[in-house]
Amino acid sequence: MTEESAQERWRRLYDAARVRPGEFATMSGIPLAPVYGTDDVEYPGVYPYTRGVHASMYRTKLWTMRMFAGFGTATDTNERFQEIIRSGGTGLSTAFDMPTLLGLDSDDAMAIGEVGRCGVAIDTLADVRDLFAGIDLANITTSMTINSPAAVMLAMFVAQAEESGVDRALLGGTLQNDILKEYQAQKEFVFPPRQSMRLVRDTLTFTAAEMPKWNSISVSGYHIREAGSTAAEELAFTLANGFAYVELAAQGGLSVDEVAPRLSFFFNAHIDFFEEIAKYRAARRIWAKWMKDHYGARDERSWQLRFHTQTAGVSLTAQQPEINIARTAIEALAGVLGGTQSLHTNSMDEALALPSEKAARIALRTQQIIAHETNVTNVADPLGGSWFVEALTDEMEREAEALFADISKMGEGSMLEGCVRGIEENWFQGRIADSAYELERSFNSGDRIVVGVNGFLEGNDDDELATLRITNEDERKQLARLEQVRHDRDDKQVHQALDRLRQEAQDPDINLMPALIDAAKTYATVGEMMSTLADVFGRYVEVPSL
Repeated sequence: MTEESAQERWRRLYDAARVRPGEFATMSGIPLAPVYGTDDVEYPGVYPYTRGVHASMYRTKLWTMRMFAGFGTATDTNERFQEIIRSGGTGLSTAFDMPTLLGLDSDDAMAIGEVGRCGVAIDTLADVRDLFAGIDLANITTSMTINSPAAVMLAMFVAQAEESGVDRALLGGTLQNDILKEYQAQKEFVFPPRQSMRLVRDTLTFTAAEMPKWNSISVSGYHIREAGSTAAEELAFTLANGFAYVELAAQGGLSVDEVAPRLSFFFNAHIDFFEEIAKYRAARRIWAKWMKDHYGARDERSWQLRFHTQTAGVSLTAQQPEINIARTAIEALAGVLGGTQSLHTNSMDEALALPSEKAARIALRTQQIIAHETNVTNVADPLGGSWFVEALTDEMEREAEALFADISKMGEGSMLEGCVRGIEENWFQGRIADSAYELERSFNSGDRIVVGVNGFLEGNDDDELATLRITNEDERKQLARLEQVRHDRDDKQVHQALDRLRQEAQDPDINLMPALIDAAKTYATVGEMMSTLADVFGRYVEVPSL
């Protein structure tokens, strides 16, 4: 029997897909094929998925337009969520304030002045109820950008959903829960690395058993790139962390085919247009090869890297902020041409403040223009076959594989151990810092021009852009809300739930998610649950390299 070619397999998959109705043609009426290429090239939907994870790509379904939102109180953010849904957003992504990200309550002395400033303040189950009031969690996916307290926030989310009548098995969405990149780049950690990885393992195994529609980790290169890495380092460190989580899940008794399809990825869309597209194409190819050849995955879904993209916050400028709309549009187009599954577009004012409602709407409309006016969704991987793009994709893969070899060597063959040791020895942090330094030097020398910053300065003195203001009144509201919850709850139940959590944390073989959910239901606070775990795990203080 003749082996099926890549083109034949693509055709069979495409014919079976539910393609959107309508004519696929240029504005002038020229018919467009779903993909272009010769018999001997790779095709979308076919291993190693360089050209896309689905045979029909956006002809079947557009990417999820997932807008990031979070500020002030939960009620404030709920209003923004409702506006996003009314404006055509198809997924919610929650930004949390700094105290919540660090596992602190709003009335903690360390939280003063930061409550609700860079995201929404969440202290108890009552806040989660307010956050999702009037939103059908069974039919809209929810992403939560939180890491060290990720297990705590997932517990509160599950408790709130079930309180509102939605079974946990129906919940769809993503928990970022990528603690490795916190130590490498973002620095919002609480516990030591190995103890934090225990919580990640517990969420992996819990969601695998209880929440079939939930992605328990979004392996995030975004923050690695925002910290100053190169595109190749973002690619390599992100996928290495993904390999580490696959190995971690195996320690929890999950096979590669049980965990890999439930991992999603989160990449940056920076301003170097073709480099970003090549990065996404290389990421799919590398992941497919490693899952199949190194980890022995047999389920094709395990080979398929699915990813969310966010345009580069670090590329936005406070000078001439309106031109950030152009930067964001270019970066978003790179994400789409690279085959992203969901996309967030930054708002023009984010270098100055949290997005205003108007700026967030413009950012969403940017995606909608790409989706409905440009016709780029008609053809899968339209840049495939370009000598430049193909060569750049190959170079991205080569550079990433060289970095994998270094990480594997540190871990004596284990990517999990290599990633943890690389953090403990400041290897990742040093690489990112060096790359950030070289990039900054290129700006300072004028070798790289940033419009409005070190070139084309006319317009920098224009009138100030109206921005969103988070007032001290929002903090006072949140503190009053927390005080009321503490007054109304049953303290005996809270103490019993926290005592159970403390005891079970001492046994590494016990999954902590059930205890965390029970504690959430008693209205134990984020800070109380995190402090209880810290009593057992300890707290981590990074030792800087000299």
